[in-house]
Amino acid sequence: MKGMHHPFTHAKYEQDGKGNVIVTQQDGISGLFAKDGKWIEGQLKQADPHFCGWVGGPIVANHRVKVDD
Repeated sequence: MKGMHHPFTHAKYEQDGKGNVIVTQQDGISGLFAKDGKWIEGQLKQADPHFCGWVGGPIVANHRVKVDD
């Protein structure tokens, strides 16, 4: 899965392939969150909403990168 580690908590934030974010703490406790950081399910009930947006948001091409057809 695609994901990142939070710089302060070191929790892993991963896309689940369905538009949501799986957050797993270092001790293994995890939860499922929407892209806006709202809790969906799991033992972990809080996550960084900004980080959820970065990880779960759409992948947008950089406007400075030219793509030839």
